[in-house]
Amino acid sequence: MFCSRCGQTMPDGATLCATCGQQIVPTDAPLTGLSPLSPQAAIIPGSPVPQKTSGMAIASLIFGILFIFFPLSIPAIVFGHIALSQIKRSSGRLGGRGMAITGLVLGYLGIAVIPLILIIAAIAIPNLLRARIAANEASAVATLRSINSAQVAYQATYPAVGFARDLPSLGGAEPCASGPAAACLLENRIAVASASSGLHGYTFGVVTSADGTQYIVSAVPNARNQTGTRSFCSTEDGVVRVGSDEGAAPNHESCTSMAPIR
Repeated sequence: MFCSRCGQTMPDGATLCATCGQQIVPTDAPLTGLSPLSPQAAIIPGSPVPQKTSGMAIASLIFGILFIFFPLSIPAIVFGHIALSQIKRSSGRLGGRGMAITGLVLGYLGIAVIPLILIIAAIAIPNLLRARIAANEASAVATLRSINSAQVAYQATYPAVGFARDLPSLGGAEPCASGPAAACLLENRIAVASASSGLHGYTFGVVTSADGTQYIVSAVPNARNQTGTRSFCSTEDGVVRVGSDEGAAPNHESCTSMAPIR
């Protein structure tokens, strides 16, 4: 038996052609002038071709999801427009229009939030800087008071020497063995804060009179208007004073003439 449509041989009693898929009344003779169709030729013209997702659309969506990283918003927009153009010209062969549109929306959203981020940064950064400066200044004042207490203890421990000649003499590395050169009366991180790195944005220094009866301790910001705006000083009277804007108080008399901190 033969299919009356495509001419292929059909089993006896079959009503559905296994080649062309049509339900046709079989005939005992092959159709004149028709050659048997191959499976490829039996495909019905106009059958839908599976769509292929546009790679540009996928890229646009990925970059769009990462829109919080500003530079990635730009490729999201570029790839999104290219993908939409390709999909439009493909006559249905390319898909991914939804992904491209989503990538575009997220990309433009990333561009739109930039002014908002800049405004927030313009408000927040100065406030954070002021808070940091205030914290550094408070720490410097507390450190000066600790140095004053250590100086009083040093003088009582070594009366023949008087007040310590420098900060390292008040401290000492662990394990600390007390002596005139390292009395172990002050945290060593403060005792070594006379170096350029300082402590909490301030550098500290001690100057003692030749007879050891007077001293001046100063705290100067490492970077003025960045780590601190004010300098501080104190003497053996234990009063912490606001120093000059130029730096440490030059001598004992200039420090005692300055206004005490409130």
